[in-house]
Amino acid sequence: MNVLELVERSAERLQAAGVAFGHGTHNAFDEAAWLVLWALHLPLGELDERAQDAVALADLQRAQALVSQRIDTRKPAAYLTGEAWLQGVPFYVDERVIVPRSLIAEPLVEGTMDSWLSEHTHRVLDLCTGNGSLAILAAMAWPSVFVQATDLSADALAVAARNVQRHGLQDRITLLQGDGLAAAPGRYDLILCNPPYVNSRSMAALPPEFRAEPALALDGGRDGMAFIRRLMKDVRGYLSNHGVLVLEVGHERQHFEAAFPRLPVVGLPTSAGDDQVLLIEAKDLS
Repeated sequence: MNVLELVERSAERLQAAGVAFGHGTHNAFDEAAWLVLWALHLPLGELDERAQDAVALADLQRAQALVSQRIDTRKPAAYLTGEAWLQGVPFYVDERVIVPRSLIAEPLVEGTMDSWLSEHTHRVLDLCTGNGSLAILAAMAWPSVFVQATDLSADALAVAARNVQRHGLQDRITLLQGDGLAAAPGRYDLILCNPPYVNSRSMAALPPEFRAEPALALDGGRDGMAFIRRLMKDVRGYLSNHGVLVLEVGHERQHFEAAFPRLPVVGLPTSAGDDQVLLIEAKDLS
C-alpha cells in the first residue's frame, strides 16, 4: 500500500464513522491526510510528493491505530498529535485549550485591518488568548508592537507560554491571568478578542469533538453574549483614543445586533463571510 492509498482508506473510515470536522480540516480526506502523514513522520505539506511511497508494515499499523483513536475517542486530531496550525504557523495544543481556529487570524495576517491602525499602534491586547495563537500572530505581523495576552484559565496560559517560547517572542508578549479586562492594565491601541460566544442551544447540539474542548472557552450563555456584554460595558476605558476592538462573534451576529442595535461596526472579510469578525472604533463606543 502506498501513502495515498492509506490516506484514501483512512478517509473512508472517518467518513463511515461520522466523525465531525472543523478543528483545522473540513473534510474526511484532509483529516485523514493529517493523521496519516503525522503517524508516518512526514511533513504535512508533502502528500503529493510522497503519494506513491510504499508504507512499511509498522508505519501502516501506527497510522491505522491513530485513525482508530480518532474514531473511538472523537477527540480533535490536534489533541492526538499535540499540534495545530493557524495561518500556516504551528502551535502546541492539548485539552487545556480549544484548538486554534479564530477567524481573526485571517484579517490579522492578510492585513485587512491595517488601515485602521497607524504609527501610534504600539500596545496590543489579546483577550481570551487560549493557546496564545492570536497574540503570536499579531507579534509576527507587526514587529514594533508589544502584546499582552490574558486568559481566565491558568491552564490555558501554561499552553500559551509554551507557544510564546516556541516562537521566541518572550520579549514582546506578556501573559496575564484574570477575568476579562480586569487582567489588563492600561490602555491599548488594538484589542483582539475571540471570546466564548456559542449560545446555549448551539452548545447543547455540539458534536463530541467540540465537547472535548474546554466549555469555558466556548459557552457564551443563553444568547452567546454573556461575556461580550461585560466586555462592551467597559472596553472603551481600555482603548486609546485612536484604538480599535476586533471581536469575533461567529454565527451569533444576529444576537450581537439585538444586544447592541445602535453600535456602528465594520465587518471584516474572512473565509466564512463578512459578518463573523467585527471591527469597532473607540470613537463609536460610549
